[in-house]
Amino acid sequence: QVQLVESGGGLVQAGGSLRLSCAASGRTFTNYGMAWFRQAPGKEREFVAAINRSGGSARYADSVKGRFTISGDNAKITTYLQMNSLKPEDTAVYYCALVGPPWILATTENKYDYWGQGTPVTVSS
Repeated sequence: QVQLVESGGGLVQAGGSLRLSCAASGRTFTNYGMAWFRQAPGKEREFVAAINRSGGSARYADSVKGRFTISGDNAKITTYLQMNSLKPEDTAVYYCALVGPPWILATTENKYDYWGQGTPVTVSS
């Protein structure tokens, strides 16, 4: 079974930083993209960032540009989300997702085939 395991969430003060990790296991993936989505209470799940297998291309939601950085380690089929200058509005459950071609770097959740369990991030003021 394919499993995506996330870690790194927690409670942080506004202006602080967190680094989320997500590692996939269960099978070998030749080519893929990984992404982060988030869902705040009472809100729909929204796109945050995506990256291709090599790490040469990335895409960000406007709300996180300049503050968040997505990276990857394809040897481990792992993605990271470095979150800096966190704001209370960043509070949400953050989900990792995996997709194959041709939907690498997709921003819509329906394109993604596998999902992590989510890791909560709370930013206090």
